[in-house]
Amino acid sequence: MSLEKFINHAVSSWMKNEGPHSDIVLSSRIRLARNLENHQFPTVFSGDEAMKVVHEVGEALKRFPGMNENPLEMLLMNELQPLQKRVLVEKHLISPLLAEGTNYGAVFLSENEDISIMVNEEDHIRIQCLASGLQLKETLVKANQIDDLIEEKVPYAFDEKIGYLTSCPTNVGTGLRASVMVHLPALVMTQQMNQIIPAINQLGLVVRGIYGEGSQSVGNLFQISNQLTLGKSEEEIVNDLISVVSQIIDQERSAREALVKTNHIQLEDRIFRSYGVLANSRIIESKEAAQCLSDVRLGIDLGYINTISKNVLNELLILTQPGFLQQYAGASLRPEERDVRRATLIREKLRQEHGY
Repeated sequence: MSLEKFINHAVSSWMKNEGPHSDIVLSSRIRLARNLENHQFPTVFSGDEAMKVVHEVGEALKRFPGMNENPLEMLLMNELQPLQKRVLVEKHLISPLLAEGTNYGAVFLSENEDISIMVNEEDHIRIQCLASGLQLKETLVKANQIDDLIEEKVPYAFDEKIGYLTSCPTNVGTGLRASVMVHLPALVMTQQMNQIIPAINQLGLVVRGIYGEGSQSVGNLFQISNQLTLGKSEEEIVNDLISVVSQIIDQERSAREALVKTNHIQLEDRIFRSYGVLANSRIIESKEAAQCLSDVRLGIDLGYINTISKNVLNELLILTQPGFLQQYAGASLRPEERDVRRATLIREKLRQEHGY
């Protein structure tokens, strides 16, 4: 493995699998926040102490069962260029905070990129596991296995009454952030999301954009996650999220059925107009591209389009981001240059899909 492998390929291996309810749920993520008991937290520690944390976590990971055959690759933030870090953020392999923070951070990545262990982000350790579709329970099992193996080697900051201690009070307790990425075009078209989001918030969950806190929804993609980590077990948090997401899945499917029944021609026209924009544009901004990709994805799910695979759409969703466009260009690009290159890339990918 190498840095080039992680930044040159837009689609992670796990993204090519179609998990349960993958027509609506693109991915499931489990993230565990942990700190080492014998070190100051990242908000106050020194550079020397930060590098000691990186070393200790790295030594612990070397002793993982089976890691000799499939070792995790370590990437040090101080060895990466800003553009390289941006690409890793666009692939959801590191957080914006780790990319924008000090140069004392690191990330350990599995070969298929379903495991990402960030070091010295807001906490000493952020264990992240990803899976296709709605697979929160399975992903939690994997994250807990990694968590237990690390804790055998390095003791965590833990309080018997409160639970795991973290830099941010909202993560104290389980330190668990469970989230799903969902595609909800029909609920947006029928303007039901305006009522759904406040209702979700009242249940102790939060709806964000695809890059988490502070990001906006693009292409009808939303990230739904738990807000509280204290007072509930990991299983309760995950089960509550699954229950709510399952209801949203049912609502999205009902909205899709209603659109097909009552606005069939208008819906089909919108989908194929969006496909036409993607296939023929010479200039396209990221927001328009994301919306058109959303429409085409819906067209595939509804059976209007059967000549394109969703894997290509997953690839284009990442490839058309600013970091990836510049990575492929091998140079910094102005916004208008990115818009031209984005359009060219989309046309080329769609032509390849059709075999010409």
